[in-house]
Amino acid sequence: MKVLMVSWEYPPVVVGGLGRHVHHLATALAAAGHDVVVLSRRQSGTDPSTHPSTDETVEGVRVVAAAQDPHEFDFATDMMAWTLAMGHAMLRAGLALRTGEKPWVPDVVHAHDWLVAHPAIALAEFFDVPLVSTIHATEAGRHSGWVSGPISRQVHAVESWLVRESDSLITCSASMSDEITELFGPALAETRVIRNGIDAAMWPFAKRQPRHGPPQLLYVGRLEYEKGIHDAIAALPRIRRTHPSTTLTIAGEGTQRQWLEEQARKHKVLKATTFVGRLDHDGLLRLLHQADAAVLPSHYEPFGIVALEAAATGTPLVTSNVGGLGEAVINGQTGISCPPRDVAGLAAAVRTVLDDPDAAQQRAIAARERLTADFDWHTVADETAQVYLAAKRGEREPHSRRPIVEHALPDR
Repeated sequence: MKVLMVSWEYPPVVVGGLGRHVHHLATALAAAGHDVVVLSRRQSGTDPSTHPSTDETVEGVRVVAAAQDPHEFDFATDMMAWTLAMGHAMLRAGLALRTGEKPWVPDVVHAHDWLVAHPAIALAEFFDVPLVSTIHATEAGRHSGWVSGPISRQVHAVESWLVRESDSLITCSASMSDEITELFGPALAETRVIRNGIDAAMWPFAKRQPRHGPPQLLYVGRLEYEKGIHDAIAALPRIRRTHPSTTLTIAGEGTQRQWLEEQARKHKVLKATTFVGRLDHDGLLRLLHQADAAVLPSHYEPFGIVALEAAATGTPLVTSNVGGLGEAVINGQTGISCPPRDVAGLAAAVRTVLDDPDAAQQRAIAARERLTADFDWHTVADETAQVYLAAKRGEREPHSRRPIVEHALPDR
């Protein structure tokens, strides 16, 4: 099939896990024989006069990166205006596929999250092909079920528009499927749960070595409130009472770094907490092999691909039992989990790992063994291609207006 993927991040522009997901999926689909074009963007802050749109084939995938329109606002100061400008640039680049130097028309358009709703919906309509959307997260979920404030309401409205315009939907966990049904249902297109994949060969397993020196805890991911990193910081003094000198390394970037540093100072563990920023693959692998536990205390986590990567390397897992993490980690068998926002429970879970390294090793081995073919990117690509083949473009009501209701997620 001819597949047009639309994503606001794709290597070398990677903000979080979505960029890696789209990259692995696109290359796996191309390896399976599909004709894949990824429509993405150039790096923010680039000058279109010196960094024009590009069109090149990388790893079997044709990557069209739209140049950024010149403007004076950015994502942090005016997210909606920035997103709209990005959408305009991506739409122009997408329309040019039909008449450019390499004329091309897709059989399906695949959108990844709300930021590309505008170009993805417009291109599916222009080419008159089915629209498949993967919903990686929701604004309500990121804010504990509430949609409040003008920006959140706008994001929620765009999410609703994308979901309702889609001819097929994909989520990476059953909990995420339930979430979009509760938020936007019930009259939605069929939703298929397809788990995120992992290339286990890139994350070699290493047995835990006897500890020499203080225990080392590791967090990997975006530095955002919903990731619950502040709970790990708050739990660190309790952990250090029974395991003195325990350290916490925080790897990643995000909007909350300064606030997290303030939390470390508040809990008097600033010297025991190290922020290392975004790491390259080798640097991250080295930290995972050194860590006594990977601590992922998310308040909201549709999937949690970092848990798979840590499991592949043999790093013992301590996670919250929320969302996709609750499905990926079997408490007591492949890791230790606790409720989100439970600082005492998180500290106890970490102590369980540190108190019995042999049991932690056995759970880590079981976690690695669970990464069967179900998590292989070729399997993920095959299942995604089945969704493409089954998708049928439905009739549209382009001028209908659906109300957007502000509400909380129902209790689960």
